[in-house]
Amino acid sequence: MSFWKSRQQIGLAAIIVGGGILLSRFMGLFRVKLISLLFGATRESDLYFAAFVIPDFINYLLAGGYFSITLIPFLTKYFKEDEEEGWRFFSSVFLWVTVSICAFTFAGFLFAPELARLAAPGLNAEALSRLAFFLRIILPAQIFFLSGSCLSAILFMRKQFFIPAIVSLVYNLFIISGGVLLRARGMEGFCWGVLVGSFVANFLLPLLAVRSGGGLSVRFSVLHPGLKKYFLVALPLMIGQSITVLDEQFVRIFGSLAGVGAISWLSYARQTMMVPVSVVAQAAGMASYPFLAELFVKGDLSKFNRTINSALQNVLTLLIPISIWMILVAEPTIRLIFQQGRFGFSDTSNTARLLVVLLVCVPCWGYQQVLGRAFYSKLDTLSPAVMGTAVTLLMVPVYYLLTIYAGPLGVAAASVASLFFYSVAMTVWWKYRSGGAVFAGLPAGTGKVLVVSMVSILPAWALGKANPFDPHFSPCMAAFAEIILSGMCFGVIFALLFAYFIPELAKPFLERIGPIGRRLIRDGSGGL
Repeated sequence: MSFWKSRQQIGLAAIIVGGGILLSRFMGLFRVKLISLLFGATRESDLYFAAFVIPDFINYLLAGGYFSITLIPFLTKYFKEDEEEGWRFFSSVFLWVTVSICAFTFAGFLFAPELARLAAPGLNAEALSRLAFFLRIILPAQIFFLSGSCLSAILFMRKQFFIPAIVSLVYNLFIISGGVLLRARGMEGFCWGVLVGSFVANFLLPLLAVRSGGGLSVRFSVLHPGLKKYFLVALPLMIGQSITVLDEQFVRIFGSLAGVGAISWLSYARQTMMVPVSVVAQAAGMASYPFLAELFVKGDLSKFNRTINSALQNVLTLLIPISIWMILVAEPTIRLIFQQGRFGFSDTSNTARLLVVLLVCVPCWGYQQVLGRAFYSKLDTLSPAVMGTAVTLLMVPVYYLLTIYAGPLGVAAASVASLFFYSVAMTVWWKYRSGGAVFAGLPAGTGKVLVVSMVSILPAWALGKANPFDPHFSPCMAAFAEIILSGMCFGVIFALLFAYFIPELAKPFLERIGPIGRRLIRDGSGGL
């Protein structure tokens, strides 16, 4: 059997998903790099980023962001009992999802001018007209995203992670190709790339993978008995809009009130910030979720809690040092990636300041990714939806006030506060409903990692600033040297201190890097 058709265990699954996400995120960074090179932080780039507000909201309204997540436990249950029944359930869900998203897309296409005003209230009439044009190109892509999510759920259920892991990579390739081929028409080419890429990457690839990796058997099934129960589970995700899925839309909506270029600066900074979130947290969440769902269905709650605890600790152990180091190198990172062409020095300065603020909440992003999937694996979509909606409603006036008084920095600060409060709310509710077993040792372990990270950052800062290149004459080389020198210094010092003072947390990571890592492992409980 080909590698991409085979079933993977949780460790290999995390590596496959993480690798795919890493490549897709770097491809995503290359895409926004190309946008910054050709259009900088201008009204045209602002319009492109704002064009995703309404399509993404429609996607979230149909639980698109979590569609595969909510579907997997049901598919696991029905296919385990009877494969024929599983296919009938799948066919019924697929039919209604496709019909619903087509209806929403058609309505959005008709009312695009009105929806453009909602997406970017700070734009003038001419800009809104072009935004409506972009919106009509991008909207049909949601059909392929949602229907493709049904197919991806089958692959996740089968524990075939390869194709889902490369979907975003292929999708970004088409966006880049469209932007390059049609660059004379402004950002329109990128919009056409979104549409074509969604069909090929998000729908066609999973379709072919399902058919060849175990078979696809679609029935004409309108009303399956399990459809009502699935709808009740998915309903909270439809009517309850979590801050995690609306954060990007708020950044664009309120960014339109902060002046020309603000949406672009915030989008560039957020895209950079989401790289470690996606590679570490999203990979851990996606890879662990099918196993968590299976453990819960089996009733093995002890192993279920241990798996969540391990995933939470591992995610925080990775994201805390990464986010601290990225704060250190925020300015050279933006300078290296984006400062070229239409993206000038002032754009670098503005984007870097926003990146520093957004990086503060990276551990919260990772934390809620894992804990959210723990809720979903128990078929509890109501709790995260209620908490997410409550936090969202409370934060809307905060977004507005901070935007008015602090501009783009206020938008970034509101985003950080939202994710923090949402993570706290999820933790309190889980402990109230299910006890604190999944958080055992988490505060102590996280505190130790934070201390080691802060100690490691000081020599890394000094060495990074000692690079031999002048940023005024060689901005890219100076940025590259600062990132490499500080990164190597931080990585070595952190690894040594981590292995010596926190061996109980370091062991799983060091064992994975071979003989060198195993030599660093120290017996004992650690010195911190």
